[in-house]
Amino acid sequence: MADESTGEIDLEYERDDRPPWPKSILLGLQHVAVMIVPSTAVAYIVAGAVGLGAADTAYIVQMVLLFSGLATIVQAYTVGPVGARLPIVMGTSFTFVGAATSIGASYGLAAVFGSILVTGFLVEGLVGWQFKRIKPFFPPLVTGLVVVIIGLYLVPVGMDYVAGGVGAENYGSLTNLGLASLVLGVAVLLNLFTTGVTRLLSVLFAIVLGYAVAVAAGLVSFAPVTGASWFAVPRPGAFGFAFEPVPIVTFAFLFLVSAMETVGDMSSITAAEGRTPSHEEFRGGLFTDGLLSSLGSLAGAFPVTSFSQNAGIVNFTGVMSRHVVGVGGVILAVLGLSPKVGALVTTIPSAVFGGAVLLMVGMVAASGARLIFLHTELDRRNMVIMAVSLGLGLGVATRPEALAGLPTAAETFFGQPVILTALSALLLNTFVPGEQSPLFDVEGDETPAESMGLSASED
Repeated sequence: MADESTGEIDLEYERDDRPPWPKSILLGLQHVAVMIVPSTAVAYIVAGAVGLGAADTAYIVQMVLLFSGLATIVQAYTVGPVGARLPIVMGTSFTFVGAATSIGASYGLAAVFGSILVTGFLVEGLVGWQFKRIKPFFPPLVTGLVVVIIGLYLVPVGMDYVAGGVGAENYGSLTNLGLASLVLGVAVLLNLFTTGVTRLLSVLFAIVLGYAVAVAAGLVSFAPVTGASWFAVPRPGAFGFAFEPVPIVTFAFLFLVSAMETVGDMSSITAAEGRTPSHEEFRGGLFTDGLLSSLGSLAGAFPVTSFSQNAGIVNFTGVMSRHVVGVGGVILAVLGLSPKVGALVTTIPSAVFGGAVLLMVGMVAASGARLIFLHTELDRRNMVIMAVSLGLGLGVATRPEALAGLPTAAETFFGQPVILTALSALLLNTFVPGEQSPLFDVEGDETPAESMGLSASED
C-alpha cells in the first residue's frame, strides 16, 4: 500500500538492498525480458530500411545489446560523475527510429553514426552539467506530464506488439491477441493475488508461459539461432563516420527529447520513494545517456536512453534495487557478446512481449499521474497547463501528418510528443504565475492575474 502523504509505495527491496543471488538473477532477467525486443527492434527496422544484409543487421543488434548493458551497469553503480545510482535500464529508444531511417537512406549510416558521435554527449552532457541551474524549471507538474506522455504515446507501440508487430502477415490475428491476453492476464493476476516471489516475478513468469505456449503451437522458428555465432567482439568504425549539418541538427533535437524522457523516467522511478531525483542523480543519469550513446556509435550502436517500460516494472513490482538492475545490465552485455544467445531471445514472438509492454507503459503513465496529483494542486491554472500539454503531445502522436506543412526540421522537432508536451508545460509553468513557477512568488490564495497586478475582477 502507498503512503498517501508522500506517494511512497511499499517497496519489497529498496534502492541499495541486495536480494539473494537467485532472486536477483530472476529479477534482472525480468527487466531484460521486457525491454530486449523493443530495443533490438530499432536495429532491425533501421537495418531493413537502409538495406543491410543479415550479417550487418545481426552485428548492430549485438552492439545495441552490449552498450545497453554497459550503460545500465554504469547507471546502477556509476563511474565518477557518470551514472545515477538508480535502477535505470538502458536501451535504444524508438525516438531515434525515424531520423536514423531517413538519414541512413539519404546520407548513409556513416552520417547517422557521425551525428550520434557529435551530438550525444554534447547535448545531454551540457544539459546534465547545467541541470542544477535549470532544475527549478522542472517541478513535479512538468516532469509528471513528461512521464504521463511517455506512457501514453507508447501505448500504440504496445498495441502493435500485441497484434503481432508492424508489418506482420497475421497482424491482429486471434492467435496474437490470445498470446498477448494470456501474458497480460497472468501478470496482473500474479501481481494482485499472490505474494512473495510469484508477485515479484509476475511479468517474467507471464512471458515464460506465453513463450512456452507459442513454442508448443509451432509459432517459433529457431533458424536464427543455428545461423548465429557463439562469440563476437565490437568492430570500431564498422560503418564509417560522416558529419553532415542537417543530420547533426536533427539528432541534436532528438537528444533533447531523450533528455526529457530520461528526466521523466528518473522521476517515475524515484516516485516509488515519494520524492523527485536529486541534482546529482539527474546529472549522472543524463551524462550516462549522452556519453554511452557517443561511445556506442564508435562501434555501430544506436543511441541508448532510459527505458520507460522498466521504470514501470519498478512501480509494478515494488523492487527498486539498483543491484537487480545491475545484474540485468550484465545479462544484456553478455547477450551482446554472444550473438547466438541474443538470437535465441529474439525468437520470442512480438505478441508475447506485447502483453507485458502494454502493461508497463500503462504503469508509466499511471506513475506520472501520481507524481502530479501528490505534488500539485489541481487548480484552474494547473489544469489548463495539463490540458494544453497533453492535448498537443497526444495530438502529434496520433496525427503526425497535421504538421506536414512545416519545414522538415520543424516537423521533426515539433513532431515529437515528448518534446512538445515538455516545452508546452515548461513555458506555461514558467511564465504563468503559480506556486511551481520559478519566476513568480505566489501566495497560496493568489490568482495568476492578482500576482501580476491585474484586477481580480478581470481574472
